[in-house]
Amino acid sequence: MAKYTKQDIIDLVEEEDVEFIRLQFVDVFGTLKNLAVTTSQLHKILNGECMFDGAAIEGFTGNNMSELFLRPQLDTFAIFPWRPQQGKVARFLCDVVHEDGSPVLGDSRYVLSRVLEKAKNMGFELVVQPNCEFFLFDTTEDGKPTVTTQEKGEYFDIGPIDQGQNARREAVLFLEDMDFEVESSYHASEVAQHGIGFAADQAMNTADNIVTFKMVVRIVAKRHGLHATFMPKPRRDLQGSSMKLAFVLMKDGKNAFTDPQEQNGISIIAKQFMAGILSHIDGMSLINNPIVNSYKRFVPGYNAPLKVSCSMNDRDAMLRMNCKAKSGTKLEFRNPDSASNPYLVLAACLASGLDGIEKQLEAPNIDVETIYSDKVMPKTLEDAIKAFEKDTYLQEVLGPYITKSYLEAKKSEWNRYCEEVTKWEVDRYLNRI
Repeated sequence: MAKYTKQDIIDLVEEEDVEFIRLQFVDVFGTLKNLAVTTSQLHKILNGECMFDGAAIEGFTGNNMSELFLRPQLDTFAIFPWRPQQGKVARFLCDVVHEDGSPVLGDSRYVLSRVLEKAKNMGFELVVQPNCEFFLFDTTEDGKPTVTTQEKGEYFDIGPIDQGQNARREAVLFLEDMDFEVESSYHASEVAQHGIGFAADQAMNTADNIVTFKMVVRIVAKRHGLHATFMPKPRRDLQGSSMKLAFVLMKDGKNAFTDPQEQNGISIIAKQFMAGILSHIDGMSLINNPIVNSYKRFVPGYNAPLKVSCSMNDRDAMLRMNCKAKSGTKLEFRNPDSASNPYLVLAACLASGLDGIEKQLEAPNIDVETIYSDKVMPKTLEDAIKAFEKDTYLQEVLGPYITKSYLEAKKSEWNRYCEEVTKWEVDRYLNRI
């Protein structure tokens, strides 16, 4: 059921003295963009008549992309709690559409909505619970970001050892003011590393929440003289940051992953869903781990899932069927990182799971021990590109438009990286060759 009507928004804007509204959307890589307008344009906003030049945005290039429109999702309306109380600033997350209201094929929110519609037609709804890690590093005197920190915190430390707790607390309070339900906030395993977990929600809401969460964390960090980064592996000597996702597929209001008649209460549907993800795991790497730095996280000794593995009890496995949760069985996935576009990640995961259900794929027997596949996961962005190019199913999920622009951008990124001469190379070879 919708939370807001157009009239509700008009009333709220007037009652709360909102003067500016930001119309937010993401590019193909999940980077948050926005167009700011005054509330004098509110009726135009609510009718989806605010236009922008899509040709300037990654993933929206082409002959028919210069005049695109932002259609606000009314239930994403939120007032920024860190802005002045007089002349407040609010936002909507928006779908990107053409003038006639038809979806823009480069809009990743539309990609997720298509897969969700397929799930609905099969009688399913995806609920997702994310847990996102990030670093809070020091900045220089002139505000430039660094990868250094004075703190020495470890898992679940408190202040003063945890020097980021004040920033983290303020971020949580701001998020709750924006109607988030935050379940946990903690210092993670490495110095300056933190984690925040949300309550489970419908998949589209979760994707919206992740992009909003990243924005809030960055803004709060700057207010505290820190720099927040969701870069998967910002330092060689530190464990990287992940975006762990827990999935539950609902059917008729019940957890379809749970079946008391099956061993350990894990349903056939849950096993098929996991098998679907396993069948597309290689191709999904380009979506789950989309940048060169993503693959620096997958090295031995840093607690990242290096191999394709699935388990019931091993919390370090890439896929874990958790059948001890109070809400019933859920599937935990530790592969993605927060450099990814959450709309595309959830679309790829759900579509892969549904593929497993439709094809009635068989999952490995995880009742006794962790199962490790002989399959070698992509070790570089180039490997991930090649794996994605072989997975025609995932290409269909993203659609030809995003597939083409995404691949072109990632190939260009890899080529630019290969052209670089790194400090490691200079230190290693300059004096000996």
